[in-house]
Amino acid sequence: MSWLGVAVLELLLALWPLFALIVGGYLLRRQAFPNEAFWPGAERLNYFVLFPALLLSSLASAPLDNPALPRLALAVLLGLALAWLALLLLRRLRGWPAGRFGAFTQGMLRFNTYLGLAAVSSLFGQPGLTLAALMLALLVPTVNVLSVWSLTAERGVSARSLLLPILKNPLILACLAGAVLNLSGLGLPGGSERLLGLLAAASLPLGLLCVGAALKPEQLRGEVAALSWNSLLRLLGMPLLAWAVAYGLRLPALESTLLVLFFALPTAPTAYVLTRQLGGDSQLMAGLITLQTLLAAASLPLLLLLLGN
Repeated sequence: MSWLGVAVLELLLALWPLFALIVGGYLLRRQAFPNEAFWPGAERLNYFVLFPALLLSSLASAPLDNPALPRLALAVLLGLALAWLALLLLRRLRGWPAGRFGAFTQGMLRFNTYLGLAAVSSLFGQPGLTLAALMLALLVPTVNVLSVWSLTAERGVSARSLLLPILKNPLILACLAGAVLNLSGLGLPGGSERLLGLLAAASLPLGLLCVGAALKPEQLRGEVAALSWNSLLRLLGMPLLAWAVAYGLRLPALESTLLVLFFALPTAPTAYVLTRQLGGDSQLMAGLITLQTLLAAASLPLLLLLLGN
């Protein structure tokens, strides 16, 4: 077998279990197993307990003195800023109302954290997870602020209503707690590292099952053009932008790959909840989540294979 065939096989072996879990979650929910009430509860458990445990444990032991981190932080923020400016220009040209603009913004900027960290864990192990947690400490609050603002742009939004959901976000709180434990020198004493490790181990598989359970293929029947261009920009345009930023800043190979990977992820299922809460176009948002997740099964392996070359 050629080296290219070996690379493709290794990549597929690392990624197919992740998409198998997503498909499994979709099939389980369609069969109403265990029951309809299980999935919202499972998603809340993961979002408020298990997933924060993963981020906290990763950041508590992360090498925060890594000289590459300032450049990685600059790359993350620069990539988001360029994408945000492009979205503002498109809104001005197309005249989208806030509800529609908010859905397009989340389709472009938000990302499926569960799928991203599961892919990083499979491909790069703990070193990759540590860097990914550091990236999330910047990505999560920035993307949340832009998402809330885009959905409420026409109504106006106070600083309190914009920042309060960010400050209460369990992922952001976990990142802050991990950084404090790290910088204070306390770390994770007294067996707490083992406890958080057990919680973290349950987070990614449950998260991927919940991603599958949230898919709504029936929402793909309308808005074909809008769903298509937004998904192509998210899954191909955004990683190309990330690659250009990483190349321009001369990021090391692992950091470049992680940046492109997170910019290539499909949008987050939680975007649907935020869109409904703030009066956005929830039907469009559900379609974007579903189409992007389905297309990512092909686009992610392709992009990672190209990066490996």
